[in-house]
Amino acid sequence: MFARYRKTTGAQPVKAVDAAPQHASAKPAAPERAGSMRAKQDAGVPAKAAAPDRAAQRKQRMNGIKSDLHKRLLENLNLSALEHASEAELRAEINTIVAEALSEMDVVLNSEERATLNKELYFEVMGLGPLEPLLQDDTVNDILVNGPKQVFVERAGKLTLSDVTFRDERHLLRIIDKIVSAVGRRVDESNPYVDARLADGSRFNAMVPPVAVDGSLVSIRKFKKEKLGVPDLVNFGAFSEEMALYLEAAVSTRLNVIVSGGTGSGKTTTLNALSSFIGNEERVLTIEDTAELQLQQVHVGRMESRPANMEGKGAVTQRDCLRNALRMRPDRIIVGETRGEEVIDMLQAMNTGHDGSMTTIHANSARDGISRLENMVAMAGIDMPLRAVRSQIGSAVNLIVQVSRLQDGSRRMMSITEITGMEGEIITMQEIFRFERTGIEPDGTILGHFTGTGLRSAYADRFKRWGYDLPASIYDEVRTGR
Repeated sequence: MFARYRKTTGAQPVKAVDAAPQHASAKPAAPERAGSMRAKQDAGVPAKAAAPDRAAQRKQRMNGIKSDLHKRLLENLNLSALEHASEAELRAEINTIVAEALSEMDVVLNSEERATLNKELYFEVMGLGPLEPLLQDDTVNDILVNGPKQVFVERAGKLTLSDVTFRDERHLLRIIDKIVSAVGRRVDESNPYVDARLADGSRFNAMVPPVAVDGSLVSIRKFKKEKLGVPDLVNFGAFSEEMALYLEAAVSTRLNVIVSGGTGSGKTTTLNALSSFIGNEERVLTIEDTAELQLQQVHVGRMESRPANMEGKGAVTQRDCLRNALRMRPDRIIVGETRGEEVIDMLQAMNTGHDGSMTTIHANSARDGISRLENMVAMAGIDMPLRAVRSQIGSAVNLIVQVSRLQDGSRRMMSITEITGMEGEIITMQEIFRFERTGIEPDGTILGHFTGTGLRSAYADRFKRWGYDLPASIYDEVRTGR
């Protein structure tokens, strides 16, 4: 029925010469296992200790069967014809080939094992093998692979070891090569690391031996299909309604905002949420190393940097994109993450008519964020007096939003700080909102509440002129609450 997806000519079917006796002969092996068990019991080892061994042996046997069947599929399927096949047709064709192969190999599997095997083989042919179920699991945020036998996942901010494994290092390298070749990249001993983006937008990074000592290292930051809006983040406890009202006024009145935080603290999610306050009448340009921002405005131009090719040519940096963006009449410029010399052009854009621009940086506090900006200016190789650098930063940046991931895995907006100018050679700042920790529950949950600091915003008059007359009570300090 599905013969059009088979190769008309090809190699002879794979014969599982060595594996067939293992795959098919579960019954004859029983006496040996029983004898082995009796020997262990006589030696004083509990009988239940053999259960993990049997499970490991069965998993190893199933991996051997899957390896043999995968070879059979690659030799029988016409991969070029599969581009036009539906998923249902391809699954049916794989099921047919697997049934024929299992019959030839004299392997008997129950219906559950056969269904699992067919699904895993489909993922091997059309997906990313063992990683595919994790990519389809919406509760998984990050996938971290430490060699073929260790795959960790992050759910709700907590890392756990999954039961997903690869057969061996070659299997893992084949999946990595499948990912990078799809985006025109290459990874091998001469180029042992790669940064790429999956088809669904997820961020992918891999490092292979000899740089990765104990096996290839892979990290995947999954792309969220549903964008979290400000109401969602308020409901999740990321920040308070008062903070949301303030941020809406700040973004709508075109203050320049920097979102600061550590890795995985929710900087991009926060930036996405803040961008929802930008009006549809504005032209917005986004610049990123890996496109992750999900802006909903009508007039959005997206740019992504590009690494050099194998000859070391053709690189397009974020600074190149930013310089070109200044010639494209943007109302706002949003840089996914500022981490190098592009900071000079970003600060100049904020100072020269592109107010309302936003970016993220890695820093542990608002004051550290200012220091990071100073360091990045120094990295650009521009010889400027420190006072001039700080003056540039003080006039360009209006607001620093600090986000953090706490010990219990929750992500919170720890503070909102305004840049108010300079006194001497020091940039002056005032904190408007903060998260106050009050304790920790036995299960590790962080207790605390959001509060104003009692300080009136330095931009309150600006907010009022633009039609955002915020009540003075939102700045009040909260003494109690969770």
